[in-house]
Amino acid sequence: MEVPRTYISKIENGKAIPTLGSLERLAHALEVDVCQLVRDSRSRREEEVAAILADPFLAEIASLLPQLEQLHRTLIYGAVRDAASGRRRSA
Repeated sequence: MEVPRTYISKIENGKAIPTLGSLERLAHALEVDVCQLVRDSRSRREEEVAAILADPFLAEIASLLPQLEQLHRTLIYGAVRDAASGRRRSA
């Protein structure tokens, strides 16, 4: 990035705000887009939702969820969470 290591440390610890030029050099050094360095949790969540809905099966389930009662939605959320974490529910 052609800046002192202390400057990088200050950025990492929230004691300095990088300039746009510094962000561009950092993104280039990390081989990522500048947007990836400055995106917030909302944009990360939107990307995760888009990735999930790209799966046709999951998109179909998501479209049906609003029609279910709260209890059934809760059961489905729990089953999906368990499947994603690799756990199995016992009867």
